[in-house]
Amino acid sequence: MRRLKKLLAWLSASALLAAAVAAVGWWGFLHWQPDRERYPLRGIDVSHHQGEIDWTAVARDDVAFAYLKASEGGDHRDRLFATNWRASRAAGIATGAYHFFTFCRSGAEQARNFIAAVPVEADALPPAVDLEFGGNCGARPDGAAMRVELDAFLAAVEHAYAKPALLYVTPEFFDAYRESLPARALWRRSIVRAPDTRAAWALWQYHNRARVDGIVGPVDLNVYAADRAAFERWRGEPIAPSP
Repeated sequence: MRRLKKLLAWLSASALLAAAVAAVGWWGFLHWQPDRERYPLRGIDVSHHQGEIDWTAVARDDVAFAYLKASEGGDHRDRLFATNWRASRAAGIATGAYHFFTFCRSGAEQARNFIAAVPVEADALPPAVDLEFGGNCGARPDGAAMRVELDAFLAAVEHAYAKPALLYVTPEFFDAYRESLPARALWRRSIVRAPDTRAAWALWQYHNRARVDGIVGPVDLNVYAADRAAFERWRGEPIAPSP
């Protein structure tokens, strides 16, 4: 009996220690961020999944920029985009819009959907296109076919907003289509570790479970690759003139 009590006590102590280690690890994950001296500007990306947002509180919580989901595929619009667009800009946050690109609708259709949803504002961030497998349709085109539709999307969107687009890529998408991607600035997803060195990036999505004042629940966090002066140049960069 004494031996059993000792075993139970040891098991209980071990369980408590494991729980404490897990709690410390989770706390560390939630609060991890890249070197802020190197990457001083942080931002968020949101959709209707974040619910109603207090953008004034967000702006006070060290958020310099925000990308808002505007559209998906050929006909879906994010129901909170217009509200978030107005409120984020009113709070003084540099604001941009992104489109979730599907393999099952043409690039031209998707461009029309995005353009119909997003106002043309000279001070907006470059339009972004979300390229990933998660949540996409079942089609998996080869690189050449994907590029045809993506080029059609980019041609219309970049003409409408007069800025080169930003390509958001997950590691899986980048692995599959890296050689087929057009030459555009990249927004790379790499949670809690720096993106690999295969390609430079403009934005780095480094967290997917962060907490920010004004938002109930988790939110994605990002950093810009350089300082504010470079950010402002990138923000206003026009389409290069045709040769």
